[in-house]
Amino acid sequence: MRANTWAGRNRVEVRDVPDPTILNSRDAIVRVTSTAICGSDLHLVDGYVPTMQDGDVMGHEFMGEVVEVGSGVDPSRLRVGDRVVVPFPIACGACAACTAELYSCCENSNPNAGIAEKMFGHPVAGIFGYSHLTGGFAGGQAQYARVPFADVGPLKIESELSDEQVLFLSDILPTGYMGAEMCDIQPGDVVAVWGAGPVGQLAMDSARLLGAAEVIAIDREPYRLRMAEEAGHTVVDFEEVDVRSRLLELTGGRGPDKCIDAVGLEATHGSTPIGAYDRIKQAVRSETDRPHALRQAILSCRSGGVVSVIGVYGGLIDKFPAGAWMNRSITLRTGQCHVQRYMEPLLRLIEQGELDPTRVITHTLPLEQAPYGFEIFKNKREDCEKVVLKP
Repeated sequence: MRANTWAGRNRVEVRDVPDPTILNSRDAIVRVTSTAICGSDLHLVDGYVPTMQDGDVMGHEFMGEVVEVGSGVDPSRLRVGDRVVVPFPIACGACAACTAELYSCCENSNPNAGIAEKMFGHPVAGIFGYSHLTGGFAGGQAQYARVPFADVGPLKIESELSDEQVLFLSDILPTGYMGAEMCDIQPGDVVAVWGAGPVGQLAMDSARLLGAAEVIAIDREPYRLRMAEEAGHTVVDFEEVDVRSRLLELTGGRGPDKCIDAVGLEATHGSTPIGAYDRIKQAVRSETDRPHALRQAILSCRSGGVVSVIGVYGGLIDKFPAGAWMNRSITLRTGQCHVQRYMEPLLRLIEQGELDPTRVITHTLPLEQAPYGFEIFKNKREDCEKVVLKP
């Protein structure tokens, strides 16, 4: 089959790779009909996530048709011919974490748990197409994909909704929604979102749905800010103004009630010297992540507020404002999304017209053009917000 593969730092390549096969009785094989390029894929391409190997199949946002199931898959849950969306965390459904609906912390799905334990203190769940740190599972930017624990993960789509309407149930819509949910939004709250990429956009929509009085989008790319503004959100260009000062102006001097970091480890800063400082430290591996957005969110949030972190971080950061966090009673909540928890309720919201994740799609390309899709997405060319790939 054809698949988009990691070919070294700053390179992906569509290659012929072996077709996936059933390896475990609870596996399924899915013929992929739609997949997508995620912002966190760029962390792999940019070389900030260790343990990638040449030829690893990329991609963790995908959906398609079940073409084969293992003997241990409950036929009442999944059958050949079912149309499914596959969540990015691989979860067994039976461990303590899964029982608590903390699916991205599954204790049984990562065969390389020892590597993750050395990195993070405890292992994390397996993730499709996201390095050998999270299991080395082949991803979904391919014609076919093997799905472990298939009776726990895939969500059957039995309505006539298009792939584009439901594809993002695999990751970015639940991630954005969880980011807003962790804010514990109350009537009248002002919510500021750092990053107006796809996850940030859907976090903004989710915050409004959950009752925010005003949602503020912080970014520097004109097309991203325009997209947020057209969706009814207030925008702040961090290259034009000092973000904290502007947020104080917009909130009567108190700061946003709730803040969401939808940027993560490759954040940029409006100040060239500050931006260069963290880029140099990251380049020489004095820190692994650039935490501009996280620092700014903590320092900007009102006292007693909540900072929700859904942008991906991978290792260690410098100059974390622990004093502001502790002394001003700020609550910090975070986590890789527990996608399985949110898929069904979010599907209902899509069916009811309450959420429209298709608004972030700007490019649809054949799988063979995946390298071009990565290029325009990474370099923010052609106003590229979100790329959907068609195998």
